[in-house]
Amino acid sequence: MEAPSNAPPRVACIGEAMVELALDDVAPDVARVGFAGDTLNTAVYLKRALPEAHVAYVTRLGTDRFSERMISFMQAEGLATDLVGRSHERVPGLYAITTDRAGERSFTYWRDRSAARQLFEVEPPALEDLAGFDLVFLSAISLAIMSAEARAALLEWLPAYRAGGGRLAFDSNWRPALWPDRPTARAIIEAAWRQTDIALPSLDDELAIFGERQEGEVLARLREFGVRSGALKRGAAGPLALDGTPAGPFAPATRVIDSTAAGDSFNAAYLAARLRGLSEAECLAAGHALAARVVGARGAILPREETG
Repeated sequence: MEAPSNAPPRVACIGEAMVELALDDVAPDVARVGFAGDTLNTAVYLKRALPEAHVAYVTRLGTDRFSERMISFMQAEGLATDLVGRSHERVPGLYAITTDRAGERSFTYWRDRSAARQLFEVEPPALEDLAGFDLVFLSAISLAIMSAEARAALLEWLPAYRAGGGRLAFDSNWRPALWPDRPTARAIIEAAWRQTDIALPSLDDELAIFGERQEGEVLARLREFGVRSGALKRGAAGPLALDGTPAGPFAPATRVIDSTAAGDSFNAAYLAARLRGLSEAECLAAGHALAARVVGARGAILPREETG
């Protein structure tokens, strides 16, 4: 449980905002255009769940019409966009979602010219811009899209930030195609876990990255990395508190249409509850409840009226 303070919390969510194409199963020549990305999804849902918070999205975009519309979308959701850098040569990444009959999603990506790949390599934004935030949230995707030099600089910056009272929340969101090889991914993700204050791993991602076979092995490794707080996301089985707090049982979602952003929305509701100072059991319940609603609709971000 976090101790609430008088000042509204300041949260910086770092990553890649992308153009989302959701294909229509009924009309195969039709696609719905939206804006999403793992940490952007979390930023949007976090701001909705905790309106008093100052939530900034930290990325780079182009100067094209899609980038302009994306910034307008962020601002309409109440996100601060002063730490969105702009590139005249690059554009946002794009991805298309398809889902199977069980609602499990698969993605096709076009992101080689993504401006977000210049994060902390070309300014703005700069790492120093993050110093005034209470919480920095990023994912393994955030780290994967950065250059090796920018990634190293961020990991080297974190100890001083945390020593000054800042906290890191991290999700090991796994996209193997973004990494040069698995050993590199494991080393970088381990380095991030070792500096994480609020851990938000998914069981399936952790098993895939580190090659373990059982939940207990994952929990033991995370403890060895120094992870003591947060939630292990386990899909329909419900989350597990990493500090050992008993919670649940958690009812599975009544309808699963599209699992896109299930983990991202869990992260948002869980973090919002933590920042409000709720109990660990309440934080887990809030995350699970929002994720259960999100998987019942297509696309990453629900209409605002459906998240209340």
